[in-house]
Amino acid sequence: MKLHVFFGFVLILIAGFTSCKKSEERSLKLPVLFTDGMVLQRNTEVSFWGTSSTNKEVTIEAGWGKNVSTEADEFGRWSLKIPTTEAGGPFEIKITCGDSILQIKNVLLGEVWLASGQSNMEMPLLGWPPNDTINNSQQEIDSANYNEIRMFTVTKAVSFEPLDSLSGSWQVATKEHVGNFSATAYFFAREIHKTLKVPVGIIHSSWGGTPAESWISKKSLATQPDFTEFVQLLEQSIPKLKEMQDWLHKLPSLEVKSDADGNSWSLLNFEDRIFASETYNDADWKTEIMPKSFETSEIGHFDGNVWFRKVVEIPQAWLSGEVVLELGPIDDMDATYVNGVKVGGYEEGGFWQQNRIYTIPKNVLKAGKNLIAVRVMDTQGGGGIYGKPEQLNLYPKNKQKQAISLAGEWKYLPTAEYQNGKFYLFNKENNGYYLRPNVPLQNTAYTATCLYNAMIAPLIPYTIKGAIWYQGESNVGRAEQYSRIFPLLIQNWRSDWKPGNFPFYYAQIAPFVYGEGAKSEEIREAQRLTLGIENTGMAVTMDIGNVNNIHPGKKADVGKRLALWALAKEYGQPVVFSGPNFNGIKVESEKAVLSFDFTGSGLQAGSKGLTGFEIAGEDGVFKPAVAQIEGDKVVVTSAEVKSPKTVRYAWSDTAEASLFNKEGLPASSFCSAKVW
Repeated sequence: MKLHVFFGFVLILIAGFTSCKKSEERSLKLPVLFTDGMVLQRNTEVSFWGTSSTNKEVTIEAGWGKNVSTEADEFGRWSLKIPTTEAGGPFEIKITCGDSILQIKNVLLGEVWLASGQSNMEMPLLGWPPNDTINNSQQEIDSANYNEIRMFTVTKAVSFEPLDSLSGSWQVATKEHVGNFSATAYFFAREIHKTLKVPVGIIHSSWGGTPAESWISKKSLATQPDFTEFVQLLEQSIPKLKEMQDWLHKLPSLEVKSDADGNSWSLLNFEDRIFASETYNDADWKTEIMPKSFETSEIGHFDGNVWFRKVVEIPQAWLSGEVVLELGPIDDMDATYVNGVKVGGYEEGGFWQQNRIYTIPKNVLKAGKNLIAVRVMDTQGGGGIYGKPEQLNLYPKNKQKQAISLAGEWKYLPTAEYQNGKFYLFNKENNGYYLRPNVPLQNTAYTATCLYNAMIAPLIPYTIKGAIWYQGESNVGRAEQYSRIFPLLIQNWRSDWKPGNFPFYYAQIAPFVYGEGAKSEEIREAQRLTLGIENTGMAVTMDIGNVNNIHPGKKADVGKRLALWALAKEYGQPVVFSGPNFNGIKVESEKAVLSFDFTGSGLQAGSKGLTGFEIAGEDGVFKPAVAQIEGDKVVVTSAEVKSPKTVRYAWSDTAEASLFNKEGLPASSFCSAKVW
């Protein structure tokens, strides 16, 4: 080929390639946040983004009379802002790129808030019966008819790296849908809506049992020395996780779908009854001393199915009647078999605290060896047969004194992994779980950064007014660290959402028996001190908790108290928005005089008087103290401390509020000295 002919051929190829690139047609797509029923922030410029044909003009025409255009880049990506007006709607929005047209209907302009945290934010208005219930739940659901309150619930997902997409949908607050709304977020939204008479949209992104670090980006966590090793391990894990996910996604899977009654888990057919049979050979299974949660065993943070098997010797005398099987609580669900016969099970969510007590019918057992097999299904948070050893028993009905303890060694095998709404089934023939590629870090909701990457990053930069947060229980025991990473989370989110510094209001954790040495009061103190960050606010829950339940039912009060901060600070409403907050101590002879912010129209004691105050002198030994209200001060004394130096109040896991303002809002626990 002659040289000039060759170059001509090359130029034709280049021109052809460029032409193809410029004219590449792609369908117009937007994130699922931009769908029918959405709520957009009023009186500002809201962000839109998506993909389309490369280098083509994208136009948005809004039903409130605003139009904007931009050009997609060479990869088809585009973003723009469109002005919004006063609250109102419903409107339609038309997005056009060439011949591609998308229309979004039933759009409202109003107030948009992000709601996030762990289980107390996730807890739906339906509650998690039978133990974790919302006060007046059914009445609240039946009376819900708020077309202008809408919630987008982010589908749970995890990732080692930031994602640019998520799933979920906008739902209207009617009795058909509101039961599945975050209760705290719903009551917050309702208070805003009723007061301002404007639409309210909530983007709800939470996951029970998760620590604060799960919701923080890798870049932000890297600034903390105690996460340096973790960040390095995360970098090593990313390629390994891809290998594991590729392997996992080649396995057969079951998608979780609800029927008309909202049932989902009991409908799943894992085809795994072979593991319940006494003839199945479990010689290759590992053993574990039970009871024990997944997280404290070799299984670790694992969501999915794990089978447990134990052989028990039964005396001949037991065969004449029914036998009782006790397994204690199981998190989350179970199907329990004896000699291949199903004798019980809780295959619905919400029963993780329920003691499993099943009756084994006559003729199921036999003299000699018998097999007990339990399939434990864990879908989030902790998992396993996790009670106390004395709760695992087998005995003839009405003859508990003859009980055989089932605590001790059990065989176990993980048989299916649950991720993002699907169960991936390990090969039954070769104990497929053990072929699972190893990843240095587990990609779970409890791994730092994983929820930020999958459930926060894809929301950015959807325009919000601010955020509400209810979390902290999973960081109990690490208060000093929490005092650094909770403010870091706020800074992280504000920095990534531009412009930042949006209001961030949070609920303080409530009194509860967190466990020996938990020191949850120190987490409450870390939360209280976070009020030092500009544009934050804290709803105190020390009078509306339940020391016997980590999920207290008074979510209407929590939502309202969060809303009071927003109404006062963001919307200029003349409301008292906080209970008393300690701000100083002055020692006068043998008295300690305490000052407070947010005293409202005056201080008052609870129904049992002022309790929970303690004083320490130079020796740092705290003694019970007497407290009295004098004007807007509290004066504290103790006959055992002549020269007071430090005062603390409600300083224990289960201490409840005794100091309020006259508007009925409680004071937070506090310590007048630096805790860490």
